[in-house]
Amino acid sequence: MNKRHALQKIAFGALTVWAASQLSACDSTTPAFTAINITGADYAKDFALTDHNGQLRTLKDFHGKIVMVFFGYTQCPDVCPTSMVEMVRIKQLLGPDGDKLQGLFVTVDPERDTPELLKAYMENFDPTFLALYTTPEKTATLAKDYKVYYKKVPGPTPTSYTVDHTAGSYVYDTQGNLRLFTRYGTQPELTAADIRLLLQPGT
Repeated sequence: MNKRHALQKIAFGALTVWAASQLSACDSTTPAFTAINITGADYAKDFALTDHNGQLRTLKDFHGKIVMVFFGYTQCPDVCPTSMVEMVRIKQLLGPDGDKLQGLFVTVDPERDTPELLKAYMENFDPTFLALYTTPEKTATLAKDYKVYYKKVPGPTPTSYTVDHTAGSYVYDTQGNLRLFTRYGTQPELTAADIRLLLQPGT
């Protein structure tokens, strides 16, 4: 698969998410989110992954918090570190409500991303954020459920490959319901405003 084809698949995945959002966009009572509103989507409802401390995690573990889930890998040269820095900034912008945001990083490269490496990676950004992983086979199944595209791109050696992948984050409300998809490059201030809306009772 060439790079152009890969980018087309990524764009198609984003279009699929956008199309799903239109189902809820017709409701005049829907809050005016900046991110794509995917409330009521029938996918990405939960996961069962191991965190970098060796603990099995599901969405229920984070009940009462807003959860942001990003799929990436530690050797990603730009998109992944930028996204994590922006997630940290979102937490800062929330001020006193910052502790209500749980950042999660799901690796699409479990063959290289060991628990030790994932832990060190998270500590570069925020020690409260968690990196999650599973087997390569289950990673593929999870990515399909989350409509996340990823594909290895060969490098000069067998272990120096890169990974093309969907860029963006899923946002769950405090009850564990999937609500938003934030595009890569969205200003942290806009995402923080969306999260403030989700923290309002009845939103």
